[in-house]
Amino acid sequence: MAEAHAWHAGEELLRRYAAGGLDSAGAWSVESHLPGCADCRRLVAPLVTQGRVRRSIDAVLDTLEAPRPRPVERLLVRLGVRETTARLLAATPSLTLSWLLAVGLVLVFALGAAVATGGQEGFTLFLLLAPLLPLAGVAAAFGPGVDPTYEIGVAAPLSSFRVLLIRAVAVLATTTAMAGAASLLLPATLGLQAAAWLLPSLCLTLVSLALTPVTGLRPAVAGCAAAWVSAVVALARDQFVPAALTGPPGQTAFALAALAAALALVASRRRFDQHRTPTQGGRL
Repeated sequence: MAEAHAWHAGEELLRRYAAGGLDSAGAWSVESHLPGCADCRRLVAPLVTQGRVRRSIDAVLDTLEAPRPRPVERLLVRLGVRETTARLLAATPSLTLSWLLAVGLVLVFALGAAVATGGQEGFTLFLLLAPLLPLAGVAAAFGPGVDPTYEIGVAAPLSSFRVLLIRAVAVLATTTAMAGAASLLLPATLGLQAAAWLLPSLCLTLVSLALTPVTGLRPAVAGCAAAWVSAVVALARDQFVPAALTGPPGQTAFALAALAAALALVASRRRFDQHRTPTQGGRL
């Protein structure tokens, strides 16, 4: 031990260390020496100001108490997403593993029905459910009562429109990818009808977002979901796959409605932040 402590920092070197005048290599050398040398610790103690000690303790505590990035957040950062956006997406309730598993189970059920019935009857069920999954995910992406970070987001200088849009796009992309993968397993006899749910899904999501400043997010989602279920059930009475929804006229109508809803959403973006409070958050 005596040999290990034969070298001492010296008062001048310790004074420069306490004043922050050493480079990183010199400071590291002193700091690696101090834990094992009581003499140098006694010399440096009166030289270090209380302010610097407090700042050092605060920095250590901040590092220890900082939340560790979730796996999803780390993956998004590696893919080039900004850290703030990645953290925002990682906190989205409808992008959690439990939510995605629930979506997967619904798709498996609908897909199983389509395969078991030979395609036509089961596809009506798939057509009914697939567009509702992104819609439900958007409803659970942002707002009081569903988002644990909602109060923080409202109190922070963040645009509600930006937060909702980022999360809605992420949820829409994720659930659409899952439903798209499931639709590839539908019976080949359906042909292009297997992709007929895509435009309705996009249309329903955009319409619900466009209506949000007027009705609130969840009432808008509930209204669009009810309208979709009613349309599919009513049109499927005489035929298993509603041609009015899956044919070119119906798909064109959905595309035009989606475009109109997107333009309305952009035009009303300022209304998302009007009259919001930390407890009410507007109508979201």
